[in-house]
Amino acid sequence: MADDLTDGPGAAVPPWLTGLGRKASGDLPPELTRYAGPVPVHARGSAVLVLFGTADRRPDLLFLRRSGALRDHPGQVCFPGGSSAPGDGGPVRTALRETCEETGLDPSGVRIIGALAPLNLAHSGFSVVPVLGWWGAGGRVAGDGEEIVSVHRVPLADLADPGARLLIRFPDGHLSPGFLARNLFVWGFTAALTAWLLRLGGWERPWDAGRIEDLSDARRRYGGGPPP
Repeated sequence: MADDLTDGPGAAVPPWLTGLGRKASGDLPPELTRYAGPVPVHARGSAVLVLFGTADRRPDLLFLRRSGALRDHPGQVCFPGGSSAPGDGGPVRTALRETCEETGLDPSGVRIIGALAPLNLAHSGFSVVPVLGWWGAGGRVAGDGEEIVSVHRVPLADLADPGARLLIRFPDGHLSPGFLARNLFVWGFTAALTAWLLRLGGWERPWDAGRIEDLSDARRRYGGGPPP
């Protein structure tokens, strides 16, 4: 299945998401500068599906919690996705295939909005392409019980709640967005991408940027996988 043929028969894409897809194809924002720069030739190709939907009449995003037994990003909250396979033919197919394997999602119900430029996760050796998608009210999904222990649809309003926002200080002193919503601690690349999309889509609300926690302390308090 080629990347330009992946739109499924799901619900019509709302205008706000179409506009978000156009805006997201622009310059790299401050939230993601940590992941900018040339992608090393040895980096492992991968893609994640940033899947928007609407449940209970509220826009939401799909997140997964990874198993603590995994080698890469154990215990972390993330977007669905994973490593590219030789037969994928591009990041859209990778994102859909991996999401299907991890959650049982029916890819025919997903409309693809667009894909962003590859970003470099230097600490784990991955080059990752975020793929924006829409699945309306969605369908039945669940963790595979091995790599993925739980699946969560989190309303954008919950993520934009000022009480859910904080900054995470990495061991090198770098500050990066973090979220505490629906008993999930979201940090790192996933949180940075989420923060940017909230701002880009106009959902961001004023919040206390002075609320800063060291990653090691936040990890002990909230879970979310070991520090990089």
